[in-house]
Amino acid sequence: MTLTAAAGRQATWLTEADCDLDAFRALVEQSTDPADHPYADAVEQNVPLYDSDRLRRRRAAAGRRTVQAELVHALLNGPGIVVLKRAFTDPAVIDRATEAFTALIEEERASGTARGDHFAKPGANDRVWNALEKTATRFPDIFADYYANDMLALVSEAWLGPAYQMTSQINVVNPGGAAQSAHRDYHLGFLSQQQATAYPAHVHRLSPVLTLQGAVAHCDMPVESGPTLYLPHSQKYEPGYLAFRRPEFIAYFDEHHVQLPLEKGDAAFFNPALFHAAGHNRSPHIKRMANLLQVSSAFGRAMETVDREAMANAVFPVLLARRSEGATDDWLRNVVAATAEGYPFPTDLDLDPPVDGLAPPSQADVLWQAVAEEWPPEHLRSALRAHTERRND
Repeated sequence: MTLTAAAGRQATWLTEADCDLDAFRALVEQSTDPADHPYADAVEQNVPLYDSDRLRRRRAAAGRRTVQAELVHALLNGPGIVVLKRAFTDPAVIDRATEAFTALIEEERASGTARGDHFAKPGANDRVWNALEKTATRFPDIFADYYANDMLALVSEAWLGPAYQMTSQINVVNPGGAAQSAHRDYHLGFLSQQQATAYPAHVHRLSPVLTLQGAVAHCDMPVESGPTLYLPHSQKYEPGYLAFRRPEFIAYFDEHHVQLPLEKGDAAFFNPALFHAAGHNRSPHIKRMANLLQVSSAFGRAMETVDREAMANAVFPVLLARRSEGATDDWLRNVVAATAEGYPFPTDLDLDPPVDGLAPPSQADVLWQAVAEEWPPEHLRSALRAHTERRND
């Protein structure tokens, strides 16, 4: 007999029959209590807003884990979204990255390569897939200065733990660009209804903790430019991966979503199970550019294939240069975390056996050793190639 939530226990399997709009409303119509988010500077439209400079000071005073615990609470049991105001304090870092992203967009447009979107019509937006690798290998100095950002590392590690895997897609919604449909994100959010029902309910509960969604604003985003629409607290609705395509839930989202303006350098991070959608760009001239970050758990599968060996080789000289200029270990480690694979598995344990513990060195371990010991680039290139071959042979 299939256990159901109606029997007083958590469901073992979920079906569309479990999608109850009244139960959904009871979750999403609650108010976010500012007392639950003491480090936030404000709560607007049920979303806690954090001033990043103040958050840095609070991290120094109260400890990294204390600040991260509040972010986790907000993403898991709170509204499911946080906004980090002025996550990038140096506008030059954002501007240089914007120039690099624009160059990639123009190159791909000139090549005639079509770029689709998951939840909008193809061609509505300008999108660069795997912008992480493309930026690292084409513009390694810009990449390093950008992904050294401590706020990106703080929230990624808070939600996913160490050895997280960064991926990035550039998205530009041009004037007149239509809104996306409301959705949840990867993993289960990318499956059909039939496919999603094949996974037991505990996997529906697991899927949101395998990834973290984020967006860095690369221009000011007033409401008329169509910043992302969110439905706070919707990530807590267990049948949500089966509900978001149902017409009554779509209609509810359309009537009750919130929309927060962002300024250049702000970052929003949200639980991938939060109901959300890019908004309609109604402005006459704003090309709304965001760097969409999908950060994956070491224990999950990232959506994009990334050549992290090529990235590590490209970024390594910049890391050595920044180290000689006085960059801190934390700065350097943030870049390494965004560049190299931090998890040592899967591997061929015959060729790559554990030596000083239960796991062999990860690619990130090799890159960090090269930085700390100031290896010649050729030495790192050889070590990374051997590291990859041990895993592929």
